[in-house]
Amino acid sequence: MSEIPAKGAESEDPSDGARPGPEGILGTGTPAADPMWQSSPPGSMYDYIKVASFSIGPGGLVDQWSLRAEQVFGIPAERAVGMDPIATFVDPDRRERGHRKMAEILDGREWTGVIPFRTPGTPDGDGGEDAVAEVYVMPTRTEDGAKAAVCIVVDVRVLRTIETDLAASQAIFGQSPFGFLLIDSDFKVRRANQRFASTFGGTPDDHRGKGVHDYLPRAEAERVSATLRRVLETGDSITDMHVTGYVPGSEERRHWSINLYRVHSGSGRPIGIAWLGTDITARRAAAREAAAARRNLALLNEAGARIGNSLDLETTARELLDVVVPGFCDLATVDLYQGLLAGDETPPGLADGSAELRRVAFASAVADVPLAGATSAVPVGAVHHYPFNSPGADALRTARPRSVPAEEGGLVQSTLAVPMVAHDTVVGLVQFSRTKGSEPFGDRDRDLAVELAARAAVCIDNARLYRREHERALILQRSLLPPGDPVASGLDIACRYLPGNASTGRPSEVGGDWFDVIELPGHRTALVVGDVMGRGLRAAVAMGELRTAVRTLALLDLEPAEVLSQLDEIARGLGAPGGVQQATRAARRPREADLSEVYLATCVYAVYDSVTRRCTFANAGHLPPVLVEPGEAALMLDVPPGMPLGVGGEPFEEVEVELPEGALLALYTDGLVESRDHPLDEGLQAFVGALTDPARPLEDVCDHVLNTLDSHHGEDDIALLMARVQGLPAESVGDWTLPREPRSVGRAREYARGQLLSWDLEPLVDTTELLVSELVTNALRYGEGEIRLRLLLDRTLVCEVWDSGLVQPRRRRARDTDEGGRGLQLVGLLSAAWGSRRTPRGKTVWFELPLPDGENGPMDPAEALLSLF
Repeated sequence: MSEIPAKGAESEDPSDGARPGPEGILGTGTPAADPMWQSSPPGSMYDYIKVASFSIGPGGLVDQWSLRAEQVFGIPAERAVGMDPIATFVDPDRRERGHRKMAEILDGREWTGVIPFRTPGTPDGDGGEDAVAEVYVMPTRTEDGAKAAVCIVVDVRVLRTIETDLAASQAIFGQSPFGFLLIDSDFKVRRANQRFASTFGGTPDDHRGKGVHDYLPRAEAERVSATLRRVLETGDSITDMHVTGYVPGSEERRHWSINLYRVHSGSGRPIGIAWLGTDITARRAAAREAAAARRNLALLNEAGARIGNSLDLETTARELLDVVVPGFCDLATVDLYQGLLAGDETPPGLADGSAELRRVAFASAVADVPLAGATSAVPVGAVHHYPFNSPGADALRTARPRSVPAEEGGLVQSTLAVPMVAHDTVVGLVQFSRTKGSEPFGDRDRDLAVELAARAAVCIDNARLYRREHERALILQRSLLPPGDPVASGLDIACRYLPGNASTGRPSEVGGDWFDVIELPGHRTALVVGDVMGRGLRAAVAMGELRTAVRTLALLDLEPAEVLSQLDEIARGLGAPGGVQQATRAARRPREADLSEVYLATCVYAVYDSVTRRCTFANAGHLPPVLVEPGEAALMLDVPPGMPLGVGGEPFEEVEVELPEGALLALYTDGLVESRDHPLDEGLQAFVGALTDPARPLEDVCDHVLNTLDSHHGEDDIALLMARVQGLPAESVGDWTLPREPRSVGRAREYARGQLLSWDLEPLVDTTELLVSELVTNALRYGEGEIRLRLLLDRTLVCEVWDSGLVQPRRRRARDTDEGGRGLQLVGLLSAAWGSRRTPRGKTVWFELPLPDGENGPMDPAEALLSLF
């Protein structure tokens, strides 16, 4: 019987820990005993098909009944022994034939057939079901030689199930359109289907015993082996794992999608891994094409949104590169014809390629790597031309894109030279490059590159036309505004002026907005922004006169409120035939003045001291200044607005504010914040809200403000003056108080010498000592109270001597016989500039010396003294 161990075999309990694992089953483990006599573990074939057995004695009755027979037929052994199997299992009308057949079997003949039976019920009371068993009867003899028989019984349903499973397995293996492998626990192929063999060559049997290293590159094989091991150990399936390799006889890289799952026996014992793979090379290529199409569409959308936001040639070129690097290429350059940048009326058109170009933009996604090829041969800002037979020159001549051959051993492997064509006019050349490791440019990339270059070319051509018209308007504006870039001690300054109608295409009428930056003694600076009401030539003339008057009054070192009072009188006569004389008469009798003859103007005037970082404001009907302190939100300063210039009769007030280091101060005209589209208050709030990042470079802050406030509405002039506080460092200031006694002259010289030596300004020591001595001596002789000496080091050296006297020093020409009177002459001769100004508590006399540049030192004091006699 199947339940009786073979003679000599050792009974083995599956639960005693000696059961071999999957590797031992499939040959990688070491058997616990001689495999010839090793017991089959649970899950063997006999356990799967549930073989039952019993024996029939000489009388045709059951004399042995196995435990498995009890399970199959549901008849216990105590009832089955002595049972007539024919009477039990055969229908009554067939029993006679059955007994004859049994007699034949007992007479020594084998028999195989099927018999119906009913399976046993379940323990919870459910009845069994009708079934059919396949029976194999073998004649035998008992120990005393009597004839008997042994019967082996198998449930036909189990056999049919096995038959179906085998047929299904064969169908899947043989007919599956996917590559199918059965891999054992040694990760060797046990079985392969024809589909797999047709891909990798040979017959299915040729692949038995091979591993993943026989099919895949080493790195990929290691990755797949680790995955197989994880699937076998954990039982977790893997779906759509992408594997890359090559098939025999082909250098094309192929891609497969594989699914892995652990395979078990009927009893649940792991026996290996199933590999189901399909070639997705074409699908990957299609996916790449679709991704490329989506990327190209996204790039075009981004180009439409980002290119052309600025009517500036260089900015537009940089906007193009911001779009394409690194989304489309690794390196890119833009070259524009030099004539366009120089303001020529007519662009070069389809030139022969020899015209000069300037590289205006370069972008790279490759860091710290020397670049090769044409993309890096020319630095940004350099003027160059392409050789006549080069791809770049050919692209410029023909207005068609050209491929640039890669340099041997270089970083760049693929380059497109694409002309920038706008309205049948070539304005420049853009080069797109990809480095090694990236895909070379294809036809789709070439078409996209042409489209991107064309979009940028139209924007650049528009910027060229705008620049031409804008520069014409600026010629007049610049003639009325301060020349050059404003420079001030202790302030970083940026400014903007946009004439009205500059962006509308209509002729720009000159307006009356102005700004000014005026350097004052003692490292102080006057900041002025004003707006003459009205437009046209008269308004521009009035603006020019007021600006000149402001500079004159500022150099007199008047207080801000007093400057505006004087301007108010001047403004009242600007519109009348009498000019300034009319203004003077109107100031004497303001009630009788005819305002129709007067130009009204608004103005804000501020004086900033870089030593104390304090700023004094006065306002004549102008919009309030805006202050942004570090780490704080922007706010409008509460400066009393006063009446506009030209109204007369009203005093102006002053407000003093201490500005922290790094603070940003903004002065502006109403054209920046006022528009027909929104009220003034809304524009002011928008301006304050635009000053969100004062730490950025001032030029960027100005551009951000103008862009945020949509300042190109063209309704009015715009003047914007921004200043960031950069106070004079404490180590650049020397400040001493001297008693009113003769010894103070010597002490002043000592203080000055020591301070200059600490500043490494030894060439200025002798001159400074002499001039300090003169000013301190004059303060002792003609001044009052304590004397204060201050040295300031910035772009120049400034020396100030303060006292409480109100009498201003006056320079006079000494006669040859005079013993004195030459001190201020000496100061004027040796210094770059000198002067005096009133203070709230007296006066200050100062002089200024340029810093030595290594070539031109200061005049020798001895020579200066001799020249006075």
